Amino acid sequence: MGITDGRHGDGPNQTPEPSPADVPEAFQRSRLWQPDLIVFVSSGCIMILELVAGRIIAPYVGVSLYTWTSVIGVVLAGISLGNYLGGWLADRSASLRLLGGILLLAGLASCGILAVDALGGRLPGNWPIVVEILVLTAALFLVPCIILGTISPIVAKLAVRDLARTGRTVGRIYAAGSVGSIAGTFATGFVLISWLGTHIIVWGVAVTLLLMGLLFLVRGQLVWMALGTLLLAGGTLLVTQQGWLSGPCTRETNYFCIKVHEEERDGGAVQILTLDRLVHSYTSLDDPTKLVYGYEQIYAELTAYRAQSDDHLAALFIGGGGYTFPRYMEALYPGSDIHVVEIDPGVTAVAHDLLGLSQDSAIVTYNQDARFFLEQPPVSTYDLVMGDAFNDFSVPYHLTTKGFNDRVRAWLAADGLYFVNIIDGPRSDFLRAYIHTLRQTFRHVYVAPTIESWREATRSTFVLIASDAPLDLTALESLDAGDGFALLAERILSPREVDSLLDEGRLVTLTDRYAPVDQMLAPVFREEVSR
Repeated sequence: MGITDGRHGDGPNQTPEPSPADVPEAFQRSRLWQPDLIVFVSSGCIMILELVAGRIIAPYVGVSLYTWTSVIGVVLAGISLGNYLGGWLADRSASLRLLGGILLLAGLASCGILAVDALGGRLPGNWPIVVEILVLTAALFLVPCIILGTISPIVAKLAVRDLARTGRTVGRIYAAGSVGSIAGTFATGFVLISWLGTHIIVWGVAVTLLLMGLLFLVRGQLVWMALGTLLLAGGTLLVTQQGWLSGPCTRETNYFCIKVHEEERDGGAVQILTLDRLVHSYTSLDDPTKLVYGYEQIYAELTAYRAQSDDHLAALFIGGGGYTFPRYMEALYPGSDIHVVEIDPGVTAVAHDLLGLSQDSAIVTYNQDARFFLEQPPVSTYDLVMGDAFNDFSVPYHLTTKGFNDRVRAWLAADGLYFVNIIDGPRSDFLRAYIHTLRQTFRHVYVAPTIESWREATRSTFVLIASDAPLDLTALESLDAGDGFALLAERILSPREVDSLLDEGRLVTLTDRYAPVDQMLAPVFREEVSR
């Protein structure tokens, strides 16, 4: 007797194929059974949820190295555990009914992500912020990712009809999953978030998965399919009317969850701009000269110092935020050339729509990355360059390096001033590195904490001033921001104090190839508890 080919013969050595009951022949021949497409969609949904995860939790715990570490780790853990469970389920009871039930559960679990407002607002106030990030991320995204991770092994099991082609079938399915992941990543990051917002995206993922689940659970039963579709349509209408899909953001962009609300401050109403979880600016619609933040008052005093020689100033702002200080300059120094480089067009639009920035303002805005702007050959010079692009502990490191400082100097007048505000804690690792790096470009670097107790505070804001011309410290004593208090003269550290600060730890020059800013700020971030 010869050996019989298991794919065609009936000999004793034939390899058994999966039971036709797993995927009925009629369904397998229909257009509904598309295993590659099923895995493509489910994998795309996972990556969509991963991309929106950082944006969804940002208003509650901010955006940092720890945020994305937690998101990526939780999603990968969910996928891995889901793959394992999916393989176990596939070997025991792979069927279209099981697949439909899994898809239905994945859709319901995705709906649970929209409970972020309830969960994010109830985190214990005494937990370290890192623990809060990990717990919130896991509570929202771990279960949906586990369930979605079970789909690929189940589909692979159902798709294999010929064991001689198992490798090709499984390889094709997992390739489809990878392509789906890529498509979900690009679509979400480049298009969906700015078009729809994260809450609508999550609801769209949930509805897609629920419809797919219904398709496999009630296949061929058009009445039940129509009823399920009507229920989903009604649910979508309900949650839309209730405002559950709007989320906490006044406006959501690819960069920030932007929130604006009004509050009484110092006897007058101010508009508060929050980018993710950080209050970025306080803006008075009636009085553009009203400054609330200490660093803005120091900026005002430095501006007045520079205006002593010429009140027609050329100023460049790196970061627009609420446009509070550009409006301040426009009011007090009319005729000055005021330029703002703000990477997020949505922030600029909110400043025009809600924060009193007139459409007829002489302030010129460039919506691009500051590094790209300053990499151009200088067409003019600025008397003042003011940095305000750092958002809490989320620091765009490429704006801290010697290479960037060199570009600032190229655009700065010979006696111009470059000043920037940063956040650091009592260890001052980032502060020391930034001072040391600025000294590689500028002859004179000054440091001014905005609070007197900066040595004891968990976090403090500092203004760093760099120039090739020395400051006249005596002249600063007569300058204030309209409140009668010369804050800069009071707070500025002496050269000996700055040198002593630098001697307290290792000095790092921040370069385009080595700028461990997140790691330097990590101790501050870990020590800060939620507010």
